Amino acid sequence: MDWFRAAYDATFLVADQQIYWREVVGNLFGLASALGGLRRKVWAWPVGIVGNVLLFTVFMGSWFGDAGRADMLGQAGRQIMFIAVSVYGWYRWRQTQRMGGVGTVAVHPAWASWRARIGLVTGMVAGTLLLTPLFRALGSYEPVWADAWIFVGSVLATYGMAKGWVEFWLIWVAVDLVGVPLLFSAGYWATALMYVVYGVFTLVGFVAWWRISRRETTEAGQVAAAAA
Repeated sequence: MDWFRAAYDATFLVADQQIYWREVVGNLFGLASALGGLRRKVWAWPVGIVGNVLLFTVFMGSWFGDAGRADMLGQAGRQIMFIAVSVYGWYRWRQTQRMGGVGTVAVHPAWASWRARIGLVTGMVAGTLLLTPLFRALGSYEPVWADAWIFVGSVLATYGMAKGWVEFWLIWVAVDLVGVPLLFSAGYWATALMYVVYGVFTLVGFVAWWRISRRETTEAGQVAAAAA
């Protein structure tokens, strides 16, 4: 198993920072999953899960023999939550696709109800407040509230993607705005740079899903009018 350990520990140097290849590969899987989500492809979910597993080993480095960087409990914990929510999203999208027949897209983007929006905002704020002292007690990287914010926002965004809510892209923007400076300060350069890419990508995704939702709503109205 020496080859496995060598691949697992493989790094490259950027400035004075040693970057794990599995951190880069894990984030590339995440980016591929986001691309699949933009295109409404079911494969986005299993691809994302592979990235989650790789990134968990990165953010909980002390568990795997790496004491060089601080553990990021929120970042690591969200990988576990991603996997759980992704299983739900995978099932939901496959179910939608099967009901529509061959060639049917896996999800139909729509705006969340106001009740759901209030729930998302409340969950974001309350979840951050509740998890901050817990993450601090467990020794997470400061500022701990930022780690908690990223964790909660990531879970809510993934759930919103599974539900097909257009707003889930905006939650990712809120996560990226906090995540980029936090990850740079903690030395996770590869993930921080990928968050910058995600930030641009999420805005593109938001506009794309917004247009799809508007087009499908218009088409449904035209079909209903023709049948009347």
